[in-house]
Amino acid sequence: MTDLYELSGEHDRRLARRSSGLLRDFNEAGVLTAADVHVATRLGVLGGEVDESVLLAVALASRAVRHGSVCLEPATVADVEPSLAWPEPEPWVAAIEASPLVRAGVLHWEFELLHLDRYWRQETAVVADLRARRALEPPMVDETVLSAGLARVFPVDGYEEQVAAVAQAVRQRTTVLTGGPGTGKTTTVAGLLAVLAEQAEAADQDLRIALAAPTGKAAARLQESVRAETARFTDPADRVRLDGLTASTLHRLLGSRRDNGTRFRHHRANRLPYDVVVVDETSMVSLTMMARLLEAVRPDARLVLVGDPDQLASVDAGAVLGDLVRGLPDDGTVAALRTNHRSTTRIIALAEALKAGDAEQALAVLHDASSSDGEIGFVTDPDPGPLLRTRVVTAALDVRRAAEQGDALGALAALDQHRLLCAHREGPHGVRHWNRQVEAWISETTGDPLYDTWYVGRPVLVTANDYALGLHNGDTGVVVRRPEDGAARVVFDGPNGLLDFAPSRLDSVKTMHAMTIHKAQGSQAEEVTVLLPDEDSRLLTRELFYTAVTRAEERVRVVGAEATVRGAVERRAVRASGLRQRLEQAATTGE
Repeated sequence: MTDLYELSGEHDRRLARRSSGLLRDFNEAGVLTAADVHVATRLGVLGGEVDESVLLAVALASRAVRHGSVCLEPATVADVEPSLAWPEPEPWVAAIEASPLVRAGVLHWEFELLHLDRYWRQETAVVADLRARRALEPPMVDETVLSAGLARVFPVDGYEEQVAAVAQAVRQRTTVLTGGPGTGKTTTVAGLLAVLAEQAEAADQDLRIALAAPTGKAAARLQESVRAETARFTDPADRVRLDGLTASTLHRLLGSRRDNGTRFRHHRANRLPYDVVVVDETSMVSLTMMARLLEAVRPDARLVLVGDPDQLASVDAGAVLGDLVRGLPDDGTVAALRTNHRSTTRIIALAEALKAGDAEQALAVLHDASSSDGEIGFVTDPDPGPLLRTRVVTAALDVRRAAEQGDALGALAALDQHRLLCAHREGPHGVRHWNRQVEAWISETTGDPLYDTWYVGRPVLVTANDYALGLHNGDTGVVVRRPEDGAARVVFDGPNGLLDFAPSRLDSVKTMHAMTIHKAQGSQAEEVTVLLPDEDSRLLTRELFYTAVTRAEERVRVVGAEATVRGAVERRAVRASGLRQRLEQAATTGE
């Protein structure tokens, strides 16, 4: 789960003042919030449940969802705060199983897991939709055309994994394409689309393709990467077949609704019109979003889910990509790419050590690389500021210089040269502290006090979806000076070109000299500086560290003590979910 909180006093809004018994004890201990207590209390009243241990389980299930799990695992939940008076496991489970809330379908007890009804329904819907897609006849494939197409789009040796993955995906309706950095996932996607377009052409059919990703930044990167790979095709016909492909966010693809944040215009009764749907950065897709996607995609359309299961899971509840990789039967649905095709061998070596959970190897790479070619740096100084100042300020001034000149594209490109990544928002290792620190350094260097909130060169991060403006949580932009009148404008690099707004139109944005590792998912920068938190931070996990390191295209700098590195490698980000078990059960029983 995550850190406990400390109540600020009897008027703290997280305190449910009318609660009693176990609910009050766990509320006052910082395990439950008032919202968790109210959910449990209300359901108890409506469902006739008076057993306080069951009501505690309901409140903990609510808490679990807020912290990323889909359900509650009673067998391990006591690890949150072992000093509390937890119910005895066996009587607790018996009480849950016998609860009228379970009989009424408000709660669901399966696989030794407790689900709230909403998330149980989403899990079962995901499994049912995947099984329905699998039950259809395989798509028609012209094997002669396929063989020629594979040889043409992958003309050189060394791409055997990509060839196998494309051949596999062409012959089925659902493919989960996985791989770490540099394994050629986008190369595979571009090759697959070219081959599928040729198949459709040979059958005298149109092929409607949709590219999507969870965030605007990830969508823009997917579009750019696919176009770059397409441009490398040697046959002009392949380039023409994929000309003009654009990518969008999943919210835009499904058709966002202003009246409902979790429902969309496209659904089971109004399917998407596309023949092929490719979703990149699937590790960021929550259970709710995956359920909505599967109900919107036509069962006979090809669905390709692309991602790295070793990255951080979605900010919202679920770890869908990891569950799919582990839970789908060995029927060819999952295609894994493992060979690194990048030149950043040291970054890859560090990422592999993190994936393997080998702390000593990770430290060996950090120490060895930091003294060699500069691809990796390792800063263990307790006060890293003086060591980071030059690089951070240089990057910020590059952005500022282009922004002052009204060069929007140049400012956005400079923004992608360097990223300062933190695990926390607050504290000495947090985003807020480092944003203030970088602004202080800019002021000292330039003499500009930065009194204006919308100062030219300010990098900004969108923190909430704004469908009216076409902006999405995670989009990044820069304040630039408009050349013709000197007015400050905020520009973003959207999937379909630049977006330009007056600052007064933007509400949910924050300064982004530093950003959290979670927010950095779906984006990359030439150079990344990773500020690890203290070793006792519960946010410090292997997945967090791996995600941060793999944001770097050319160089990565890790800031933290050796003990912090060991702590990160040895701690896993575990999320309770029943999706894997449901997939395995469906494969073995056919249910």
